[in-house]
Amino acid sequence: MKLVFLPLWCRRAAVAHQGTGEGELAATPILDWEHPRILRLASEARCENSGTDRGLLVTAHRLIAARVRPVYAMNDTQPVSRTLLLERGSCSQRLAILEAVGRAGGIASRVRGLLVDGRFWHPRFPWLRALIPHQTVLAWPEFLLGDEWVAVSELYGDLSALQKGGGFTNTGAETLFDAVARTAVDWDGVTCSSCDLSGHVLTDLGYFSSRDALFRTHGQTLCLPVRVIADPIMSRRAA
Repeated sequence: MKLVFLPLWCRRAAVAHQGTGEGELAATPILDWEHPRILRLASEARCENSGTDRGLLVTAHRLIAARVRPVYAMNDTQPVSRTLLLERGSCSQRLAILEAVGRAGGIASRVRGLLVDGRFWHPRFPWLRALIPHQTVLAWPEFLLGDEWVAVSELYGDLSALQKGGGFTNTGAETLFDAVARTAVDWDGVTCSSCDLSGHVLTDLGYFSSRDALFRTHGQTLCLPVRVIADPIMSRRAA
């Protein structure tokens, strides 16, 4: 997720394509899970959990939260192995690590593409609202557990139970990646509570077999010239 301006000269038009990806296990340029760094993390997560696929993902999520510092990085297509090497990453980059670990452990994944209103980020950047893009492309992972697709929002429990943790306010140090362990991150309005984020969703872009496929189809929120200029600075700034 990118949190700085998208100038008129590189703003992209919304694409009508609706993804229908069914998920997969394959390594991709982003989810390069065959790299030794990811394999080591997956092995550690497998050893520390109860032996279930959900336990693997929950353990991996906690390990990533502890070891990969949240920053405002802007390159959604950065390989997971590099994010682990840097030990810092955006919410999107940290979610990608979780997907890669899942695939390394034999758990198929896919992403749901959401076009989110830029105003969702206003509480976090009250003095920079004029620089926040009008819309952001969000890759929200889902994992095939048994014969059911489970969104990352519900790794720690169903949304009705998690909503007791209080809504995600997009302020302070907590990111969306961290919030799923504490509260319901509800993009569909099923909780009818303070956890309901559906009002921020402009378009549901559908499902894609990988985040690579989503970003190939819809692009990243920021065009390349802006990312080249801003990412070296923002990717070191703590979220």
